[in-house]
Amino acid sequence: MGTLIILAILALVVLGFNNPLWWFAGAALLYLHFRYGRTGQGTTGSSSPRGPSGPAGSSGSSARGDNDYRAYRQRRDQQARWERRYRRERPWMTRQKRN
Repeated sequence: MGTLIILAILALVVLGFNNPLWWFAGAALLYLHFRYGRTGQGTTGSSSPRGPSGPAGSSGSSARGDNDYRAYRQRRDQQARWERRYRRERPWMTRQKRN
């Protein structure tokens, strides 16, 4: 898929010699490719190298699923901490909601 994107960018650059608008289209495609098209390559923000992906022939989707679940758990735990802190700091607000 990446090869097709690169070929499309090159074609837009070649077309851009007659019309510079094609260069802008190529630059936009290049930006979108690097911003959204490269899945699994530094999009999570972690710089730790991945270990072996399990048995030979595994797709590696379980590692991404594990990272997604880990991120979900961190968001859930952070939300729970915020809610506990809010209840602790504002006990009168929680009492009014119950009645």
